[in-house]
Amino acid sequence: MYRLLATGTASVAVLLSLTACGGAAPDRAEQVPGPAATATSNPGAEEDHNDADVMFAAMMIPHHRQAVEMSEIVLAKSDIPAEVRTLAEEIRAAQAPEIEQLTAWLDEWNAATSMPMTSMPMDSPGHDMPMNSPDHEMPMGEPETTAEQMPGDMSGMEGMLSPQDLQALRDAEGTDAARLYMTQMIAHHQGAVAMAQGEIEHGRNPAAVDMARQIVDTQQQEITTMEQLLAQ
Repeated sequence: MYRLLATGTASVAVLLSLTACGGAAPDRAEQVPGPAATATSNPGAEEDHNDADVMFAAMMIPHHRQAVEMSEIVLAKSDIPAEVRTLAEEIRAAQAPEIEQLTAWLDEWNAATSMPMTSMPMDSPGHDMPMNSPDHEMPMGEPETTAEQMPGDMSGMEGMLSPQDLQALRDAEGTDAARLYMTQMIAHHQGAVAMAQGEIEHGRNPAAVDMARQIVDTQQQEITTMEQLLAQ
């Protein structure tokens, strides 16, 4: 009888212990903060980007497209010095994938259909102008859109070439074309660096800020290379 009572008492203790353990789980679950879980499951949430990120992507896409177009104009010529041809190939290879990433971000942020009609740096007063302002909005166009086909004063964006500038590059040959390409691309890169620095200072999305830092580093190096080639 003593053994039976002892066994029964132990069983009750085990059951009480299991019940207590089972009841503790909901308490621990309730302590898990909801926002952290949401941020992990939805990395494209609105809190992960701001207006500076959107402006950076929207303005850098046509800027990069023109750099690719300039490089293709030069690469289509048969009498370009080897050093300049290599540089043009590197610029085209670096900026084309960035265009795809920037476009993907805008699509994720539901901001891929328009861009601001402004050439101001993002650290200038008013750089946070609403993206959907009817007075400062224009279609971005398809990826193959060239500067001549873009409506508005796209050439007013920092470093952007005018249609006349692009035509001058098309018409130039040999060393003159190489020299003009580098002169134009230095100014073009300087505009991209200015926009990227604005993103570094004001952007919120970590990946976009990382790309901006990469643009600054890469294009500053290319500016130095082009300046050295021009000096020769």
